[in-house]
Amino acid sequence: MINVLLAEIAVAGVVELYGEHIDTSAVQIQETKKEFVGDLTIVVFPLLKLSKKSPSDTAAELGSYISTNCISVTEFNVVKGFLNLEISNSYWLSSMSAISNDADYGYIKQNTGKTFMVEYSSPNTNKPLHLGHLRNIFLGDSVTNILKANGHQVYRTQIINDRGIHICKSMYAWLKFGNNETPETTGLKGDKLVGKYYVEFDRIYKQEITELIAAGVTEEEAKKTAPSIIEAQKMLIRWESKDPEIYNLWKKMNSWVYEGFSKTYQSMNVEFDRLYYESDTYIGGKEVVEKGVNKGLFYRKEDSSVWVNLAAWKLDDKLLLRADGTSVYMTQDIGTAIQRHKDFPGLSGLIYTVGNEQEHHFKVLFAILETLGFDWAKECSHLSYGMVDLPSGKMKSREGTVVDADDLIATVINDAREMTEERGHLQSLSLTEKETLYNTIGLGGLKYYLLRVDPKRGMMFDPKESIDLNGNTGPFIQYAFARIQSLLKKAGKRKDIRVDTDLSLVEKKLIIELLKFPQAINESGTQLNPSLLINYTYDLVKQFNSFYQSVPILKEVDKDAKNMRIELSRMTSVVIDNSMRLLGIDVPAQM
Repeated sequence: MINVLLAEIAVAGVVELYGEHIDTSAVQIQETKKEFVGDLTIVVFPLLKLSKKSPSDTAAELGSYISTNCISVTEFNVVKGFLNLEISNSYWLSSMSAISNDADYGYIKQNTGKTFMVEYSSPNTNKPLHLGHLRNIFLGDSVTNILKANGHQVYRTQIINDRGIHICKSMYAWLKFGNNETPETTGLKGDKLVGKYYVEFDRIYKQEITELIAAGVTEEEAKKTAPSIIEAQKMLIRWESKDPEIYNLWKKMNSWVYEGFSKTYQSMNVEFDRLYYESDTYIGGKEVVEKGVNKGLFYRKEDSSVWVNLAAWKLDDKLLLRADGTSVYMTQDIGTAIQRHKDFPGLSGLIYTVGNEQEHHFKVLFAILETLGFDWAKECSHLSYGMVDLPSGKMKSREGTVVDADDLIATVINDAREMTEERGHLQSLSLTEKETLYNTIGLGGLKYYLLRVDPKRGMMFDPKESIDLNGNTGPFIQYAFARIQSLLKKAGKRKDIRVDTDLSLVEKKLIIELLKFPQAINESGTQLNPSLLINYTYDLVKQFNSFYQSVPILKEVDKDAKNMRIELSRMTSVVIDNSMRLLGIDVPAQM
């Protein structure tokens, strides 16, 4: 990259001009502001203590040295201590030519030797996947792709929360009111059938609480003594003791859910390398906790519950085992983390993609793992993200007010169908090809919309906006790609470009934008933030559209200029495709 070369020459210039040695990191290079002439700007203020001269004199001397020693710099000018450099057209065209045959341009080809595991989705088996899960899944999936593009080995995983009081609630309600319903007899996906009874339990539970309060019981006591919650808690104890009746019911209802989850993941084009189940890992977690008690790392209260003192981390004490011996979420998370490091020794990092309401939970988890003496605990991180809300307010699973993932995917695909059919231009496509296109646009728009916001921020979801052809949306990017494919089809066979071809300002800006792609991938991976890659791609497409509208391409009479513009268009499509691939989004050849 020209930035690296310029920094090295600037360092040599400081040595020759001022007799001082500095690191290349001390040379600040940025894009030249639009109101000034130039391509790149060196900020000379940090160098004044070395030159002992004014900003203008320092910039002028350094500019003269750089332009003399770097053939790619054609001109320079000084504006109030900022050294603006003009880079030759041949440099930009040579750089573009060097990457033009790289189908995986932007991706690091060599393995860094680092291995990461990214956990995402990790649903409970008492309800179907919903809108909140979609942001989680798309975020974890894209972060995995981006880390791989940065040269790391990455494993996709999830922990299936298949046990605990939540599934017992669904089981209790099904036993009491289900009349032996099954997915086959009802026509419902298994996850939706089980979720139906989770909602039903909540209705019964609230009714019982209301009745107890009316009878004079306090609300706190009513929540503890309502018959339904007591029965669910008894069921959990029976499950942990492997009671055949409860255990077989649990396996049956979970099998319904897994089949439902599988269909939803398939519709999203999402898969995992390794699955972990809480019903397995909580056992290991309980064993670790008991050993921790024996070693004096944890303590047991008079009621037999087990706790850990986290004062050293300025955190409150945390419950690890209830008084009745049953485990909590933290117990299984301890067991899961340890098991993963046994299965994949040498992990460079374990990344948990979980909503920001669990930030405290992960601070506690990592502190407990450090207490247990695991050095790799410092490499664990929480990829926290904000909640997705609706115009009507927050979603609540137990009240049945969530937006079902299957329903939402079907909605955006149908919206894409209506929008595309209204526009027309698809007469050449078969019915199957049209349906594939609708799916590509709808699902692509949904993924893009949920990923375009910085993960740390909460967001409001609008399904109609997600498939809009205008603005920062997936279909806007997809349409640009399809437009370029149409242009390339008409252009025919590729031709080499001449590096001495003249460049207009809009062409140069497009090349510069294309050359930023590897940096965009690097920053997205370093910050675990796909929105950085989305913002880059959106800027690229806007720059391409400006180029497309400013200069003729296929109608250009100058053969060299025409070939260069066609190649610029092709490289733009390569970068769009490569970028969208990292986000899990397909781009169609026709829209």
